[in-house]
Amino acid sequence: MRKERLIVPVLAVLALAWAVAQTLAGLLFERELARTLEDLQARGELSIRRSDVQRGWLTSRGILHVSSPFGQGRHLDIVYRARHGVLSTRLAGTLRPHLPARGETSPGDVELAPPDWEASYNPFTATFDGRLELSPLVVHQQGRTLTLQGGRVLVQGSFGDWRLKARLASLRLDDGEASLRAGPVILESRYAYTEGAYHFTQQDLLRLQGLAWRSPDLSLDAEEIALHGRTTLDEEELRLRGRLDLGEIRSSGEVLATGDLTAELSRLDADALRTLLAALRREAARGPSPAPWRETLSPVLRQLLADSPRLDIHSIDLDSPMLGLSLQGEGVLVFDARDLAALDPSALDEPAERGEWRERLDGDFLWRDLPPVIALWLGLPLDTRELQIDVVRGEVRLNGRPLPPVLESLR
Repeated sequence: MRKERLIVPVLAVLALAWAVAQTLAGLLFERELARTLEDLQARGELSIRRSDVQRGWLTSRGILHVSSPFGQGRHLDIVYRARHGVLSTRLAGTLRPHLPARGETSPGDVELAPPDWEASYNPFTATFDGRLELSPLVVHQQGRTLTLQGGRVLVQGSFGDWRLKARLASLRLDDGEASLRAGPVILESRYAYTEGAYHFTQQDLLRLQGLAWRSPDLSLDAEEIALHGRTTLDEEELRLRGRLDLGEIRSSGEVLATGDLTAELSRLDADALRTLLAALRREAARGPSPAPWRETLSPVLRQLLADSPRLDIHSIDLDSPMLGLSLQGEGVLVFDARDLAALDPSALDEPAERGEWRERLDGDFLWRDLPPVIALWLGLPLDTRELQIDVVRGEVRLNGRPLPPVLESLR
């Protein structure tokens, strides 16, 4: 009898614990979702808002509206439905892209439907695991046709550390008699950040496993092209480093180009960048505004250059057996940040203002093993083995000589 009397209290405690766990799972999901959206917006590249939000202890739902700050009508709606469990939350939904009202979209022989996605969220480890399957798609716009043969996108991670893997089976762009085909296309990305994206590091790898260009005048083929990128924002500066590996690009059965290039842009003021991103978000939220750049963004853009940004060409190693040319070298270009108040970023469309900016450039580049045909074209002795390119206050000199007329006319 005493054991039977204990059944009801035990069941009540278990029911209460389950209800508390369910409620806690919903609260944790909402908290992590809000934190993640806030930090993604802090990058300044996306504008995100929620609508039709329904929060519950068993289920939640809503719509995320994602767009670039100046997307000109383009945005993506992410519809989500979350079923909260004690051990995990299951999510599912659809993606609804919105484009400007021009052109038409057709799926070919099947009815076009918004792609579905699904994911799971663990409230104890705060980890997310999502998957999106893309169906084949054909887009017609202004006489051009873009064909996607389907793909898959995986998103994994937790607050402060996200990974993305995307694979597109094949992309094809047709424009009259010209066509470009790429694929498979693989993107691997990792984004690690502190709260508010005050500091962050993003690493990206984009691989084109096959590229073909066809036109009446030119045919190009490449087996694999890879672009490695690393973007870092720390307390003092923003640094962007990239490496391009061309593999082999062929034309008419011969190697047209092969090799790699590594470069880095650094010394972009970190505080100014954060201020600029915040200003862009305010301008985007305000909509079309008559306020001139000079009063809004121009001062921040000048401050972005306060540490004298520099572009380092760490290495160039390119070769063209087909043309008999090669390029190996390295160099640097630095921007003079003194008296920034004299510059007006909003007037860069004027030749005089562009000249003011050009005069602040200094640097040098060394081209080793100079091909004789390049020396001949530049008016240098045919036995010239190295080309020293110097930039002094925007003026370019080649091995101490002024630019030849053929290049001076291009400035």
